[in-house]
Amino acid sequence: MKLAQTFDKILASLPDDWTDLEIDLRIFDERRYIDAALFLVTCNAQPYSKYDWHWRLLIAHRFGHAAAPSAVHAALTLLDNAGIKGEMAVREARTGRVEIQQMWGRTESVREEFRRLRAQ
Repeated sequence: MKLAQTFDKILASLPDDWTDLEIDLRIFDERRYIDAALFLVTCNAQPYSKYDWHWRLLIAHRFGHAAAPSAVHAALTLLDNAGIKGEMAVREARTGRVEIQQMWGRTESVREEFRRLRAQ
């Protein structure tokens, strides 16, 4: 199965309120490591050194300091199109977090509306 398809299956298996996802990625042909790294730079993949897996992908659902799912999907599609095969493993998935914003001086109705919109 292609990497982008595997990623789609992983996303489909998550609940709607997931916020952060960490996936480890390994390519089968290590001679193509530099080629793969060029494609994965678009989603800010974190390389491992001297480890069984090659990269850690950090993905944020609706907010946060990580790559968007669409950016990760695009990078994995580039790997698939280049013929670079590999495997992925989900290391951690977090759910139920909400974005924090400075709300000093705002009315309670604004705060409630913000929480309602962000909790979806």
